[in-house]
Amino acid sequence: MLRDMLKERRISPEMQRGDFLDQINIDMEKEKFLSEDFSVQLVFGGLFATFESISAVIALAFSLLAEHPSVVQELTAEHEAILKNRENPNSSLTWDEYKSMTFTLQVINEILRLGSVAPGLLRRALKDIPVKGFTIPEGWTIMVVTSALQLSPNTFEDPLEFNPWRWKDLDSYAVSKNFMPFGGGMRQCAGAEYSRVFLATFLHVLVTKYRWTTIKAACIARNPILGFGDGIHIKFEEKKT
Repeated sequence: MLRDMLKERRISPEMQRGDFLDQINIDMEKEKFLSEDFSVQLVFGGLFATFESISAVIALAFSLLAEHPSVVQELTAEHEAILKNRENPNSSLTWDEYKSMTFTLQVINEILRLGSVAPGLLRRALKDIPVKGFTIPEGWTIMVVTSALQLSPNTFEDPLEFNPWRWKDLDSYAVSKNFMPFGGGMRQCAGAEYSRVFLATFLHVLVTKYRWTTIKAACIARNPILGFGDGIHIKFEEKKT
């Protein structure tokens, strides 16, 4: 579908809208490395990274929070304390307030750990790599399945349990090698910090301004990307001040 859309924009100038697809077509004429196949993959990757991943994490957050009211209670206490300590009650959320969200960031880490939204990380071996008696030949593509690391009982006790408090005591070195929701190394996701800030801001607004109840729970499955069947159905009610 994306390939057809690119061709349609290229052939029919009247279909152009001045958006990302049009810019890709312009760049394809200037840059030799931008083949049609590469451009289609680039657009798909951009859609997944900027829309699908965030929406999947938010849906998973609602599913997990609905099952763990004690987590919602502590989240609410942390964010109401932020509002209470403001000199100006009408001010917007600040960077210092974001950095003070200790429990919120633990909740976000735990959602990302269980979600493993990206099914894996791809790298290419630049030379022969010996691994436990085997050799990965130069030029082979390697896929790191992040869920195998993030759901490993060797690092995370009761790995299938949603337990944000676990992050208080986890060894930072072990976590750095076994928690990769945004990839790792030189090619880590450029939007990693943005995603955390976005999710923290979302949770801040959610627990300070709204109450919610689950009308219909989601049927969560991975095939291979995290999916929610017919979705999670939620009823919102604005908190009265």
